[in-house]
Amino acid sequence: MTDKELVELAIKAKENAYNPYSGFKVGAALLTEDGTLYTGCNIESVSFTPTICAERVAVSKAISEGHRKIVKIAIASDLESDFIYPCGVCRQVLCEFMPSEGHIIVSKPNGDYKIHTLKEVFPFGFSNYK
Repeated sequence: MTDKELVELAIKAKENAYNPYSGFKVGAALLTEDGTLYTGCNIESVSFTPTICAERVAVSKAISEGHRKIVKIAIASDLESDFIYPCGVCRQVLCEFMPSEGHIIVSKPNGDYKIHTLKEVFPFGFSNYK
């Protein structure tokens, strides 16, 4: 799967976001080591603490299906002024299941994207990656 196709799937995934409080949609699409694809969207809660980001939804789906190595993830939002990056909590969760050279693909609604390694976006994360 190409990076562009992964971004397109993340853009599509954000349409399923449940975001009545922030109005901010985020979608994610990730690829595991064996080529399996998982998508996710942000899911908000009125009490905010149980809100879960799109990236962690996609990671949770992959892990719950037995996958333990994520090679790349694309993230999409409606933010037009800049590329969307994972929050700190999502970066830490990615450190658990993605090698430091794994790709994080950040995008804009028009499909433009940039590719970074996990190490670039989270250089000092706690990692237990094996």
